[in-house]
Amino acid sequence: MKDLDALVRSCLFALLQALITPPFAVVAILTFPFAPLLRYRVISNWARFFVWLARVLCGIRYRVVGRSHVPASPCVYLCKHQSAWETLVFQVILPPHVMVVKRELLWIPFFGWGLAMISPIAIDRAAGRRALKQILEQGKERLAGGFSVVIYPEGTRTAPGRRGNYQPGGAWLALRAGVPAVPIAHNAGYLWPRNSFVKRPGVITVSIGAPIATEGMRPDALMEQAADWIEAEAARLGDGRARK
Repeated sequence: MKDLDALVRSCLFALLQALITPPFAVVAILTFPFAPLLRYRVISNWARFFVWLARVLCGIRYRVVGRSHVPASPCVYLCKHQSAWETLVFQVILPPHVMVVKRELLWIPFFGWGLAMISPIAIDRAAGRRALKQILEQGKERLAGGFSVVIYPEGTRTAPGRRGNYQPGGAWLALRAGVPAVPIAHNAGYLWPRNSFVKRPGVITVSIGAPIATEGMRPDALMEQAADWIEAEAARLGDGRARK
């Protein structure tokens, strides 16, 4: 019965997402003349609504550990990537930011159009050094404009308990821009899995680590330090399903 209930609730969530996203995308496009920060404030309400809907409809609640570690000025967040959920909740719990995303996301009707309005750094993941150059150039521009940059160094979503291949782009950006790198771990993949339609009830924990000062560090050392903290913290958090 629990599995059937979760399936029904997940279907309702998907239906509402399909119905609400197109008109909201139109609203997002209409914000084009606005200043970037005001545009972000308007468009991030889409993510806020679906985080709320996931709680009310699917029973996915969350708690945040380490809020005091969020810097007052723009930084680079290096984040664990397990689910679509964290891409939504970061717009609720973090200051204004842009994400580094694969460019194919911008081609998705309605969703991609709205995403484009908040100026993500959309890269071709197969481009190698050209993608790194794009992250550095556009990342510096976003940071100078008052936005932090959220990067998922593993590049793609990984199942809980697995460690992806951490790429150096985020470390390079933090070093070149002279801003701290802030690691973030969570256990969202247990409740909102990567390749599963069904969303499970429980409490997701988002853990924000202490900022890592980048002065004098090498990119590989910085990424290794952040990755080790993220993986150890993700393992410590467990699956979240016991907290109901």
